Amino acid sequence: MSGPHRVNTATGRRPARSVQQRLMVAVLSIVLVVWGFAFVATWYDTEHEVGELLDAHLSLAATLLLSQPLDALPHAQVRELPNLHDDQRRVVMQVWHDDQLVLKSVAAPHAPMVSRGQAGFAQVRIGQVDWRVFSVSGYDGHVVVQVAEQVKSRRDVVLANLRSVAYPMFIALPLLVMGVWMAVRHALRPLYDLGQRVTQRSPDDSAPLPDGEVPAEVQALVGALNRLFGRMARMIESERRFTADAAHELRTPLAAVRMQAQVAQGALDDAERDTALAAVVQGCDRAAHLVDQLLQLARLENQVDVAESVCSVRAVARSLGADLSGVAEQRGQELRWSCGGAREVTEAFGDVDTCPLPEGLLRILLRNLVDNALRYSPAGAKVHVSCLALPEKRASLCIEDSGPGLPPDAVQRLGERFFRVVGSGQPGSGLGWSIVRRIAAQYGLGVSVGRSQALGGLSVTVSWVQVDSERVEA
Repeated sequence: MSGPHRVNTATGRRPARSVQQRLMVAVLSIVLVVWGFAFVATWYDTEHEVGELLDAHLSLAATLLLSQPLDALPHAQVRELPNLHDDQRRVVMQVWHDDQLVLKSVAAPHAPMVSRGQAGFAQVRIGQVDWRVFSVSGYDGHVVVQVAEQVKSRRDVVLANLRSVAYPMFIALPLLVMGVWMAVRHALRPLYDLGQRVTQRSPDDSAPLPDGEVPAEVQALVGALNRLFGRMARMIESERRFTADAAHELRTPLAAVRMQAQVAQGALDDAERDTALAAVVQGCDRAAHLVDQLLQLARLENQVDVAESVCSVRAVARSLGADLSGVAEQRGQELRWSCGGAREVTEAFGDVDTCPLPEGLLRILLRNLVDNALRYSPAGAKVHVSCLALPEKRASLCIEDSGPGLPPDAVQRLGERFFRVVGSGQPGSGLGWSIVRRIAAQYGLGVSVGRSQALGGLSVTVSWVQVDSERVEA
């Protein structure tokens, strides 16, 4: 199919009309309706005014005739007024004296046009012609004057007046259509230009669209597009960083696994082979942990909308405490929970048991912080996790350890991707703090790092505005 109603062969649907077509149809429809109403109103008004004017002429002519000495006219014969003009036949008159016709115009009938006892205006049909008649009597009722005009003549006058009005309106209508089309096209030009700019952009172009030249109605659209381009740019950059980070960080553990596997292949005794295989397993665990952290960070960076959810800190802490207690026991460390953990269930929370995070994200955040405290604290160290109520309806999670702590310059760099403190002697990727910072930034949590007054090591406090505990699912 061709023309404006062509069908999209891919979807089987007709394309939606453009904004310009919608505006043209709407504006021209309104113009035509208003034009039609104006024309009809002009018709009725002209017909009314012309009718009143011609009725006044009829009554004036009858009054002038009645002012003449008509009672002196002879009754023996009917006098006819001479025909001085061709259009004179459209207006006729009769003079009756004592029921006798004594005077008439050339085209007037001999019979009364209306009953001689009827006064005022009337509309009658004589033969095939409709007449507007005015009748008046005088001389104590002895003389009756009847003056009439063809209704067709009145209509001709009305049509002549309407033609003088309608011709300019009909001539102006196509000019009006052209003007509306040009005005609509000019008003929509910024939309056409915006569409061209978006169409001509390369896939990797994330520069914002200029919004200074577009109308106020389009600025909201341009702003939404710019925000979309910004999110797309961040997502693309996140994917690139993820690919580069994964390739960079996985190279080392995979090389170590390969080396230990080669050692196991060439081992001369069972003890050497078992040692190499244990190193292979350790390297696989490290690579799996690194991949898990990279995936977590990538999901957080690609997340656009913040989920509206809350969870029970006590329930998450209890579950996580059961998972990490074994790790602490293997290192001879003391892991104590004041959050309802598996090893020590307390009611320290009271009304600060809820956190404005989905349960999965709170688990990731808390696990990274506690895992770092265990990892970088020596054997026999203490790690305490507690939840406290703060002023102004705020709550906090505090993770403290008795480890060596961090120097001030290292504290400032916490959260940088792959940053690790030199000389710690512990394996890791440096992504745990990046994940914590990202979650905190998305959900408006405060994260502060300092020295623990109770244990002497590092102290990390995560604070948030307390939410309604009724929103937490049982």
